[in-house]
Amino acid sequence: MTVVNQTEPAAKPFAVFSTRHFGYAWACGLLWHLCRWGVAFLGTYLVNDMTGSPRMVQLAGTVLYAPLLLGGVLGGVISDRFDRLVTVRVQLLALIPLTVVIGVLVNSDRLEVWMLYVYMFLVGIGWVTDMTSRRALVFDLVGEARLDSAMAMESLSLSMGMVLGALIGGYAVDAVGIGASYFCIAGFLLLALAALAPVTTPATTRRTASKHPVHDLVEGVRMLRTNRPLVGILGVTVIANFFLFAYFPIIPVLAEDLDASAFLVGLLLAGTGIGMMVGSLIFARLQPRRRGVVYLVGLFAALALVVPFALSSQYGLALALIIGSGIGSGFFGSTQSTLAVAAVPEEARGRALGLLSMAIGGLPVGMYALGELAEQIGPSRALAFNALAGIAVLTVWIWRHREVVDMNA
Repeated sequence: MTVVNQTEPAAKPFAVFSTRHFGYAWACGLLWHLCRWGVAFLGTYLVNDMTGSPRMVQLAGTVLYAPLLLGGVLGGVISDRFDRLVTVRVQLLALIPLTVVIGVLVNSDRLEVWMLYVYMFLVGIGWVTDMTSRRALVFDLVGEARLDSAMAMESLSLSMGMVLGALIGGYAVDAVGIGASYFCIAGFLLLALAALAPVTTPATTRRTASKHPVHDLVEGVRMLRTNRPLVGILGVTVIANFFLFAYFPIIPVLAEDLDASAFLVGLLLAGTGIGMMVGSLIFARLQPRRRGVVYLVGLFAALALVVPFALSSQYGLALALIIGSGIGSGFFGSTQSTLAVAAVPEEARGRALGLLSMAIGGLPVGMYALGELAEQIGPSRALAFNALAGIAVLTVWIWRHREVVDMNA
């Protein structure tokens, strides 16, 4: 890879790949997202098969995303104080053997639901690490001038990982079985670790090691009181994750009414990722200056399209609607991290991303709430009601935090 001048703006969306080591860090992120979505698909599919309960299926998603809510700020402090590259490598080294163990337990018919929940919780801890350390490492690598392009490519890697994880998971269940599918996930995690081999920590990376970790933790929480634009962004993120993205685990349940095979269930889950890929590429190509507007319009559109998706009785229409919702999510995802880090000083980026991951931690709460509602009124009506409620809550939040609309960086 060629070293470029990071003070010059990127003329093309993919020019950021000429930045030294960015491609390797991006590839690691892509493989990580593939594995995370593969784990999410396999876990929810397996729990649905074992229990047949929407509540238990949603609980699987809840434990996967719970670490974001519980450990986001701590993950941000770790990112700001310690070598981010080492942190990411350690979490990958820990998850590879754990994933192999789950595959062995499935093949030997010894896996119990609680074991799967514990494993998914540990994968969620890995996501906190990726969110706070690897993504902050990307900022260190690309510099300010190419931040927009880098974040659009990060959103693209997330959506590609969602598509590939769901499709590969769905195909693998039909082709080789669930146990072997976990072995495949372990292999992809190993590739993610290998992708980081050429990467070195930038010499200009700042650290706050002179301060006590508790001080850093307090400073991170204090930003919630003093930084109104950041609070506005975090509130929108909570709403998005509570009311929109909470539907992922329940898709296998919805797909039962569509008479879909395991692969078609995976394709339906991948529909969101396909749409996000399109949205991310459009954003990377256009790089609109009104990022706050793009952020909000994308979320409103994504929520609105979930309503007819939830009520659809035709597979083709449901797939088209979820892809459309994913396009809106792509615009939302392409601007989310950029707006969050732009709202804080450079030395506080890790903590800002930690707070952002805590806001994403609204997802497990939303998943559990949606599961309980689905038990009472049915999955389709529960999802439609949830999306409509999200539109209403988002409208009120933006009315109270209009500064988000005006944010351009």
